[in-house]
Amino acid sequence: MKPVISVEHLSKQYDLGLISSGTLSRDLTRWWARVRGKQDPYSRIGQRDAFEAIGESILALDDVSFKVNQGEALGIIGRNGAGKSTLLKILSRVTAPGSGIIKVKGRIGSLLEVGTGFHPELTGRENVYLNGAILGMRKDEVSKKFDEIVDFSGVEKFIDTPVKRYSSGMYVRLAFAVAAHLDPEILIVDEVLAVGDAEFQKKCLGKMGDVAGEGRTVLFVSHNMAAIEQLCNRGLILNQGKLLNQSENIPALIKEYLQASSDENTKSIWLANENTPKNTIFKPEKMSLVDQFGEDQQLAIRNDEQVFLQILAEIQEMDDSLLLTYRLYDDLHRLLFLSSSIDSREESWPKFSTGKNKILVPIPSQLLNEGKYTIEIHAQLRTSAFSKTVLIGEDEVKIIFSISGGLSESPIWTSKRSGILAPVLQWNNEVERVDYAAEE
Repeated sequence: MKPVISVEHLSKQYDLGLISSGTLSRDLTRWWARVRGKQDPYSRIGQRDAFEAIGESILALDDVSFKVNQGEALGIIGRNGAGKSTLLKILSRVTAPGSGIIKVKGRIGSLLEVGTGFHPELTGRENVYLNGAILGMRKDEVSKKFDEIVDFSGVEKFIDTPVKRYSSGMYVRLAFAVAAHLDPEILIVDEVLAVGDAEFQKKCLGKMGDVAGEGRTVLFVSHNMAAIEQLCNRGLILNQGKLLNQSENIPALIKEYLQASSDENTKSIWLANENTPKNTIFKPEKMSLVDQFGEDQQLAIRNDEQVFLQILAEIQEMDDSLLLTYRLYDDLHRLLFLSSSIDSREESWPKFSTGKNKILVPIPSQLLNEGKYTIEIHAQLRTSAFSKTVLIGEDEVKIIFSISGGLSESPIWTSKRSGILAPVLQWNNEVERVDYAAEE
């Protein structure tokens, strides 16, 4: 079978600190000043020299080679900054490669970020036809698919409204519907489905499965390992721009990726470093699991042990809209639950104050099965009911810990149970006595 995508020795380098002035003459003047070792003539007093970082660069992609056959669903996994989005943008011809050879056979439909290819001033209806034209389809071809696209997106009521007035969820619903229904031979989807709700994500995964089942090719980037395992029949791992491995054994590939990620921080203690997000409202200094006496727990803990997530943080500037959440994931990065600092009644919310703060949140005992788990904390400001300012985002502050033992007080259960969770529930038997003689 001939490949529909062939990538050979692909590399892409970005130079740091290079920002265009907007005109060719000024850029040439800046370049000439740099050649002579002079200061940027257009920099302001106290402003960092625009050329100060010249010479620094990063390899977003470093000698990457792979092939994708027709009908394959390829999962691309890797940490933030691994080069996944850069690879997809090059394949979609959004950006040019630095070096290497790329051969693509077929029409590509891309959904790289919310509203890719949409014009904000046009209505949803007009953008559907615009995207169809971009894909090289005739107007009558798009018209045949139009009702199906609108029905899938669920935005029929707003289809003649300019998309600039859409919420991010509506945007991505319509964008995905267009990308998936306009018959591209190759469908490229980046991590945009996280914008939609759980029902829509399930709907999208089903549609991508249908697309792959029809003999078309899917390239899928996601941090949701369960979705990768469900949808893809082949995968590859990227790390710091390099291709680490590719395989048709998706479970083994996911395990390799998660194990490599976990090896960087196997202790259930996180300490601030130079990469920690810096802000005056909430600056985390340490996160760890502690027992009831406040002692750090660095080894595997039992299912029936009561432990707490302890967060030490400094607040220099008080903001009453501060919201903290912690998310607990299993070893396949499936979200098990989310806990928020404002889940309870308002009078029970934690009282933050300027200076050093110690926050304690219980980890439910007699709930988690044996295995490895990740906790991420997020910090946000509630600027409105639907809008939040992110202070600490995904994959920035996290710990990894293990559960081992304590699954049951019964002598029967001695090993890991089936299922993701392993709650210990009390079973009772109440016999209702019936006096049959009295009924007669």
